[in-house]
Amino acid sequence: MYVGVVSVGIALGIGGTLGLIAGYFGGWLDNLLMRLMDVMFAIPSLVLAIAITGILGPSLRNAMIAIGLVYTPNFARVARGPVLSVIQHEYIAAARAIGARDWRIIARHVLPNVTAPLVVQTTLSLSTAILAEAVLSFLGLGTQPPEPSWGTMLGTGRKFMETAPWVAVFPGAAIMLAVLGFNLLGDGLRDALDPRLK
Repeated sequence: MYVGVVSVGIALGIGGTLGLIAGYFGGWLDNLLMRLMDVMFAIPSLVLAIAITGILGPSLRNAMIAIGLVYTPNFARVARGPVLSVIQHEYIAAARAIGARDWRIIARHVLPNVTAPLVVQTTLSLSTAILAEAVLSFLGLGTQPPEPSWGTMLGTGRKFMETAPWVAVFPGAAIMLAVLGFNLLGDGLRDALDPRLK
């Protein structure tokens, strides 16, 4: 859970900022940042996470960095879309007309209007980040013993599937329940925060 929260926080911080900048300023900067995100999207997320963790070395910190970087493009895309819509409104033109600086407009007018999609994306990404950490730990690239991890428990428990199946069943069930819980939370938040569904 800790790895999921920190890695999604990294992805939200980097990806959300890049999406806000790309959508607000547009032009060549938007094209450059979004093409970079497209390149990252082109590589399967698990393969990219394994590659980053393999380069940095197996540890809890490196697994969080790898998962955070892998999910950065999701947040950049989710942030950029609403920004492109928000900057067309009259209050943005009015803020520019009275001489407000770009960063003030982004912080006071744009960011509050794109928060809802980012909150939903955060809850949905928590489930996939937990799953990615479990996979990395299962492969020996994530959390290292003696630190606890459901993926490490699964990797250790598969040796005892015939004699003591509960050693692997309970960590697998914990992963399933955590992922299901965050997915349901994300769906509920999307339904609550999306005005088009009301």
